[in-house]
Amino acid sequence: MKEDQAQELFRKLKAGNATPEETKLLEEWLLQYRSAETGEFTDADLQNAEARIWDQLQKERQPVKHIRLWPRIAAAASIILALSAGTYFILHKTPAGQQMTSNQMKNDILPGSNKAILTLSNGQRISLTDAKNGTIAKQAGKNIQKAANGLIVYDNTHSNHTSEEISFNTIETPRGGEYQVVLPDGTKVWLNAASSLKYPVSFAGNTERKVTLTGEGYFEVAKDKAHPFIVSSVKQDVKVLGTHFDINSYSDEPSIKTTLLEGSVQLNNNTILKPGEQADLKPNGNIAVNEVNTSKFIAWKNGKFVFDDENIQSVMRKLSRWYNVDVVYDGNVSDRTFTGSISRFDNISKILDKITYTQAVHFKIEGRRITVIR
Repeated sequence: MKEDQAQELFRKLKAGNATPEETKLLEEWLLQYRSAETGEFTDADLQNAEARIWDQLQKERQPVKHIRLWPRIAAAASIILALSAGTYFILHKTPAGQQMTSNQMKNDILPGSNKAILTLSNGQRISLTDAKNGTIAKQAGKNIQKAANGLIVYDNTHSNHTSEEISFNTIETPRGGEYQVVLPDGTKVWLNAASSLKYPVSFAGNTERKVTLTGEGYFEVAKDKAHPFIVSSVKQDVKVLGTHFDINSYSDEPSIKTTLLEGSVQLNNNTILKPGEQADLKPNGNIAVNEVNTSKFIAWKNGKFVFDDENIQSVMRKLSRWYNVDVVYDGNVSDRTFTGSISRFDNISKILDKITYTQAVHFKIEGRRITVIR
């Protein structure tokens, strides 16, 4: 959406004439806004728009015990809207007595970063965090290179290797790590924390391009109609020709979610997704397909946490993986839900402090363990 279109929606929203569809479109645009330095919108414009958006969206929902990490501006004069480095997030000045204690701040935990281990087919393990830029290995006639931005790239040097000679590499991110790789066919993959991707050193001679994913990955698949691309995860195979999609297949999540942004995918040779749809694979094998706001499900790739009516257990699972912390619960925790957008590059105290502000739960940091207290 262009800026003049957003301005028109702002005017309609202010006048109370925006439809629910227009309101949600403006909500998504706010999440993706990238022109803070050259844009025409002031902080006040964006704050007022956000307040009106949440007022209208709230009217559409059934009454629930719900907490907004994005409070209404009229009721929270301390809200500051910040737009920085292409990342949209909201900070608040917590009232006296509600900040993290000095001891908790002392034990603060830094966010995750680019960290991964590349395991070659011969068993050699390469720390991509420590490897210098340039060629780090050579396999099947291809140079494996680490670029200046940390990206791992397999060049397209001609190879005469046949399918019988194909071997596999694995890239693994730890808790507190993420990484990007360009596969031998040109497919781009972003790996979230605590994830791994197993893939062939070369796709030459194969009728299909098959990789295996654990955890979460976002794929931009290079188009090749003659050679379908298949992502295999627990209980699911996703088949594509060329498309953009995200798969969340963490073992500690209640289901496997496949979210399609562009193109078309087929799940388990049966269910077909269209752009804007998400397949939710339950443990019993049932698949539910829903239309979703796709930007929320790839927010991690763009440096944000986006929570949408999530309980504290769901929120803490995401924080646990990214900050490499263990989470324990002291007593029965709140059943209220949280909605908000928070930068993934803040120290954990800022995020916990913001959640504490809702008065639903409190936290104690001890080393790399966080206790959630009602």
